[in-house]
Amino acid sequence: MNANESTSESRRTFLATAGAVSASLLATEAAIPAQTAASNPTGGVGMRTLGTGNQSLTVPAVGLGCMGMSYHRSFIPDRGAMIQTIRRAAEWGVTLFDTAEVYGPFTNEDLVGEALAPIRKNVLVCSKFGFNIENGQMAGLNSKPTHIRQVVAQSLRRLRTDHIDLLYQHRVDPQVPIEDVAGTVKDLIAEGKVRRFGLSEANAETIRKAHTVQPLTAVQSEYSLLWRGPEQSVLKTCEELGIGFVPYSPLCRGYLTGLINERTKFNPDNDNRATLPRYQPDAIKANWAMIDLLASFGNQRGLTVAQVALAWLQAQKPWIVPIPGTTKLAHLRENLLSAEFRFTPAELSEFTRAASAIPVVGDRYTGQAARQINN
Repeated sequence: MNANESTSESRRTFLATAGAVSASLLATEAAIPAQTAASNPTGGVGMRTLGTGNQSLTVPAVGLGCMGMSYHRSFIPDRGAMIQTIRRAAEWGVTLFDTAEVYGPFTNEDLVGEALAPIRKNVLVCSKFGFNIENGQMAGLNSKPTHIRQVVAQSLRRLRTDHIDLLYQHRVDPQVPIEDVAGTVKDLIAEGKVRRFGLSEANAETIRKAHTVQPLTAVQSEYSLLWRGPEQSVLKTCEELGIGFVPYSPLCRGYLTGLINERTKFNPDNDNRATLPRYQPDAIKANWAMIDLLASFGNQRGLTVAQVALAWLQAQKPWIVPIPGTTKLAHLRENLLSAEFRFTPAELSEFTRAASAIPVVGDRYTGQAARQINN
């Protein structure tokens, strides 16, 4: 059996077991409030704090990114099944749910709003502003104060709520001073429509400027074993200022599960991976050394490739909370269980050294998308 087959077999075995457990839990329909995370099937371990003071949030170590339930992941699953998955996540202790107006656009916020409406008081809803949307497509950046207010009003309606717990600027708009953006969100917080403020894909300088006007709760940017850019300055800035960090795509859009290979087909009409250099066949094959490393480490400890990748992120700082997305209950449970594993200092040092020695092939973004990050 080769390394790829070993990785896939290990994951299939885990998922079959987790799927059976999930099916049993679904049959009972025993609702578990989010506040009683200690009694949920994942053990409820690893509570973490994003931000400081009255802008802080205490949440479990893993949140849920909801984008792929209706956007950018080739297929669009059954809406009812996704509502069930979101609610099951809350029953299993997840409190941090992430969406945005551009996911769909609009349909993901509507999905999340419907799913969480019955349990809204037990969960935290995160959304984002920052784009023009014309004819159902993103049409450039827009963080003008009047636009921010319009977006928030529409998001509140779709999310079926009177406030957004954590509102991010999705991408920094170079045409609007970040101080004006932060000031607008500060006003929305004073009005009770927003509770906390965050930035996404912002650089250290922008983070500092925004934080001076309105203290930030979290910065959300891509961070995984295949993209460690935040380590250069953003994580250091967050630590200095007491800001939490929320990695999106912590499993590199599914690659760090070991289930994507050079034969995987992406639907170009609903999947940005079809155009991203890192998901082209040659890059997928070239980067497989990272999957081999994850599998080797995980196989000795009863962990899947994905669990090792998520546990490594959580081991970097106690104020890092990844938000992996999924459309399957078995994968959801798998991701949440990653919080139960603790690297020893020696394991973490050796694993990180080995991962750092692996060259990563393929840019994460190109064109306009690349120009909109790290600003």
